Amino acid sequence: MGITSAIVLFAVVWFMTFFIVLPLRLTTQGEDGSVVPGTHKSAPADAQIGRKARITTYWAVPIWAVLAVVILSGWISVRDIDWFDRMSTPQGAVSTS
Repeated sequence: MGITSAIVLFAVVWFMTFFIVLPLRLTTQGEDGSVVPGTHKSAPADAQIGRKARITTYWAVPIWAVLAVVILSGWISVRDIDWFDRMSTPQGAVSTS
């Protein structure tokens, strides 16, 4: 795994974790009783995006590290998830491994 792949993997893990953390402890404007004109009652009263971004980072780093170790160690490869056998060698081809 190259540096670009590692960065892309981290971004994917971070955003997936962020979308899980985002609705936690959400208080809507309707629940709070202070609906701002022009917004829905279901809009967040106090989103606390910075706090949720920190929580996301605290969870995303170890998840990313585990995934990176699994990928770099070779425990699971692309051939392991080739369920339709599309990566097999063509008939008559000599395998080098």
